[in-house]
Parts: sequence; C-alpha cells; structure tokens
Amino acid sequence: MSDRSAIYPLLFEPVLKSYIWGGRTLAERLGRALPVGNVAESWEIAAHEDGASIVSNGRFAGQSLTAVHTTLGLDLIGTNSAWAQARGKFPLLVKLLDAHDKLSVQVHPNDEYALAHEGNELGKTEMWVVLHAEPGAQVILGVRAGTTAADFRQAIAAGTLERHLHTVPIAPGDFVCVPSGTLHAILGGALIAEVQQNSNTTYRVYDWNRTQDGRGRTLHVEKALDVINFAQVEPGLVPPQLVSERDGIRRWLLCRNRYFTTERIELSPGTVYQGACDGRTLEIWGVIDGRAGVAGLPLAAVQFTLLPAALGTFDVTTREGAVCLRCYVE
Repeated sequence: MSDRSAIYPLLFEPVLKSYIWGGRTLAERLGRALPVGNVAESWEIAAHEDGASIVSNGRFAGQSLTAVHTTLGLDLIGTNSAWAQARGKFPLLVKLLDAHDKLSVQVHPNDEYALAHEGNELGKTEMWVVLHAEPGAQVILGVRAGTTAADFRQAIAAGTLERHLHTVPIAPGDFVCVPSGTLHAILGGALIAEVQQNSNTTYRVYDWNRTQDGRGRTLHVEKALDVINFAQVEPGLVPPQLVSERDGIRRWLLCRNRYFTTERIELSPGTVYQGACDGRTLEIWGVIDGRAGVAGLPLAAVQFTLLPAALGTFDVTTREGAVCLRCYVE
C-alpha cells in the first residue's frame, strides 16, 4: 500500500444486538448510549454478514470494516491471516456481552463442520475476559464426569440435562478459553469481553424452557451432538502465564490457539510499551481498566482500536496506569 494515509489506527461505532438474555449494563457501568430495551451484545470490531462495525475516525470514517478490509486486504489483516483473505474473511470479531440473564446451553462447530453445513461460514473458537461479575456468577464449561453422548441425548429428551452440565464460578479478572466443540453457557450476572473467530454460528441444545413472543427459541440438537467434545470433562479455569515483567510493564498470556493470541498487558503509571505491526498481523488493543494512549489514540475503559498489519511501530502510553488486552494472529 503506497498511500500511507490509508494505514492508521481505527476506531469504530459498534453494532448492538438485542437478545432475550441482555440488559442495561453497558449503559450503567460503561456509560454507553443505548437504544430503549435490553442490549445483549456490542460488536466492537466486526466485519460479518450479520453485523459490521463502522469506522468513526480518519479517512475511512463512515465506512464499514468490511469495506475497509476490501480496500486494504493483507495490509489490514496481515500475512498470517492469508487463509482468511483467501476466503474473503476478516479473521476476528470482538464483542462485549451483557449477560444479564443466562445464555442458552450451546456449542460452536469447528471450521470443517461449519464449512460443510453452514455455507461459507467458519467455525468458532472464542475466549472471554470477565470485566464484571455479580457474587455467585458462574459459567457452564464442558460436561460432568461420566456423561456420554447417549446420556446427553436422553437427558435432553427427558428434560434432565442440568445434571450433566459442569459449572465453574467466575470473578472479575478471570478469563475462559472456549475452543470449538466446548459445551458452554454464561449463567447471568456478568459483563464480558469476547474475542472470537469471525463467525456467528451457534448450536443451542437447551434454553431453560424460555419463551419469547410465545415461542421457544430454535434448538439445534442434532448438529450440537455432532460437534460437542464429550472428552472435555469438568475443565477448570487456567491461570494466566507471565510472559515478561520489566520497566513497569507486565505481559500475561491468556489464550493462544491457531486463530488468535490474547494477552493482558498491565502498565504502571508513566510507562511506555513499544510495539510494531510489521505486516504479519493486525493487532487489536482494548483498554479494560484505566486510561492509555494506543498509537496516539486516547482510550479509556472499555474501548478498542484496530491497528493495521502494515502500521509499523507504535507506542502505548499511560499517565495513571492501565490494563489492556492485546490480540493478534500468530
């Protein structure tokens, strides 16, 4: 890309989604301006058929991330995501989830299953960072010991599924890696940042017998049973791995998989993190506590920016201290 004015840190207007389990936490805790009613998801950085965030700064202001990707190609997403470029896909999707009420018990397929059954849609590996959790908040993660696919199918029919669901307590600061095939649900009372593959494919197996407009939401039992990993028995939360600690900056590895790596970067007051986008990968930075300047953009909690792969060197600075999420593709 010879026109350097097209390569700059991007900010976005998110896409808001209203689902039965949402609430008003994005307004109450983050001061977001919301439409009337419950808001369940805010797609902060998204380029999907079901929703594309709109650039709010610079040359591309008013354009969708999908359009920007079409213009910049690998200069935006990086050569590590050439596989996504070949499919015409932006690789990642970043959301905020207001799980005011519990989500359905669900599972996401892997790429191979999704491409075989859902057109050009990808599978969905994701991870959660817990920004706020009410006392007693939990998530469902995997199955209880002794559960077989046959047991699971029978329990769905009998309405006794809950005895096969493994729950894990969550608190602010926790994170959860959710590979495709993981049976899961957020059980309410939580505000969560989610990093995921750019996919919107969800197979519900149980929705707590809820109705909306007099009807239950669609379930996808057969597809779910095809893809649930029943070997994922009673997993727990994994502690972060300290990558480095120097000059007042601590880097923690949260999740690493074939689709994305997510780190937590803790910056003490007055510190400067120096980074570089050298063409291999975009970087997504989000301030989740405090305030920081990311590549010259002032961000407060909770805000995200997308740094194009061809951006070059950049700094992250903070006067008062900050906690950031850093996501990239290896």
